[in-house]
Amino acid sequence: MADDMLKFVSRAQAMPDKRTVDTRRADFGEIYAPYDPKAAADQAARCSQCGIPYCHIHCPLGNNIPDWLKLTAEGRLEEAYDLASATNNMPEICGRICPQDRLCEGNCVIEKDFDAVTIGSVEKYIADTAWDQGWVKPFTPSRERGESVGIIGAGPAGLAAAEELRRAGFQVTVYDRHDRPGGLLTYGIPGFKLEKHVVLRRTDRLTASGITIQCDFEVGRDATMADLRAKHDAILIATGVYRPRDLKCPGVGMDGIHAALDYLIASNRKGLGDTVPAFDDGTLDAAGKHVVVIGGGDTAMDCVRTAVRQGAASVKCLYRRDRDNMPGSVREVQNAEEEGVDFVWLSGPEAFLGDAHVSAVRAYRMALGAADATGRRAPVQVPDSSFQIDCDMGILALGFEPEDLPVLFGEPALRVTRWGTVTVDHPTMMTNLDGVFAAGDIVRGASLVVWAIRDGRDAAEQITSYLLSKTTAKGAAA
Repeated sequence: MADDMLKFVSRAQAMPDKRTVDTRRADFGEIYAPYDPKAAADQAARCSQCGIPYCHIHCPLGNNIPDWLKLTAEGRLEEAYDLASATNNMPEICGRICPQDRLCEGNCVIEKDFDAVTIGSVEKYIADTAWDQGWVKPFTPSRERGESVGIIGAGPAGLAAAEELRRAGFQVTVYDRHDRPGGLLTYGIPGFKLEKHVVLRRTDRLTASGITIQCDFEVGRDATMADLRAKHDAILIATGVYRPRDLKCPGVGMDGIHAALDYLIASNRKGLGDTVPAFDDGTLDAAGKHVVVIGGGDTAMDCVRTAVRQGAASVKCLYRRDRDNMPGSVREVQNAEEEGVDFVWLSGPEAFLGDAHVSAVRAYRMALGAADATGRRAPVQVPDSSFQIDCDMGILALGFEPEDLPVLFGEPALRVTRWGTVTVDHPTMMTNLDGVFAAGDIVRGASLVVWAIRDGRDAAEQITSYLLSKTTAKGAAA
């Protein structure tokens, strides 16, 4: 009913029910219950249907949020899903893991006085309902084309591009180094934010639609870039960035200090039923340990909340700025605090202490100084402020950098920036190698899943134009 909108004055914001702290600390299940149909419709009806929808403008995918909120309020969920999936290849995933408080919900025009519409939770509800009702099916292109595209990386950018290219009729093969597709969706993000069946049903749909996903395939080991270029008419590099940033301080190399992604992959693999020696022997298991996580982004939040669920004796997060300047999701910080994580704000590591194995972190206090070029106040060390924290497991969550792709791929001609990201012509997204494109974090640096999906969609559009132009040129020459 169209007159059921604009209810933000009479209806309060209501998130889906959240599991109790004790129950969610005990397993890796998602912490939010699904909306029931009435609750979802009531929350969608709070949308003000504003003339300039800032939620739409601030969504990297340009999702038509007010339109599918209105359809949800009217009970027209299949239409709502069709609209949501028209701009987003993975709405049920973005609804779960996007930092809505920094994107769509954070820019909702009613947020200041009435609390934002719960856009992410409604998006999740729409998409989960579509899966439950069987509305999400494999697709068949309207026309099959002979050209083939090889995609390196089965993360969100690669999978989004694969779907769009397959819809255009191209033959698509996705290569990935892991034994399951999904990239960080499968191995990096914990189940309490994204249960793995949600990812696997999406990738199963892609294979059922004619996309070949070849796992356990590493470019540079199983084939060179030159091999793939000879096999395919176009290539997309969508590897993401996985190499952890270094921390330079005494003791960082001793036993018990781990990279965040190594820790998260071990936990996720264990949850998937794999044999994980480094977990089973206790190396990457936080049970009974005093855990200190260094960093303040979403990866750090994933680590501290994973450690809680593994039964750590204590979990502390050391971050050099304060709460207001933390890059991670505000909602994730709140969830972590509820679950027992202790945040040590305005603190940085000075040294890791111990003999062969870490036993403590010596840290120092910090203060926020003058603003840098981005407007953020730079942290500065407070003199004579050192203090010590017990630690027998340290996790470094300081962000990620690209691997040396020219060496890894056996393609020294591939041009990269001084940061190691792949250089592209931004209008076309093509590298300096003809027919080789790049998208996602390997171009922009470590970023959000929603941006990776957007980049994958844009790359598919550019690859389609490239291949069609070659076909047209061949026809004209003939």
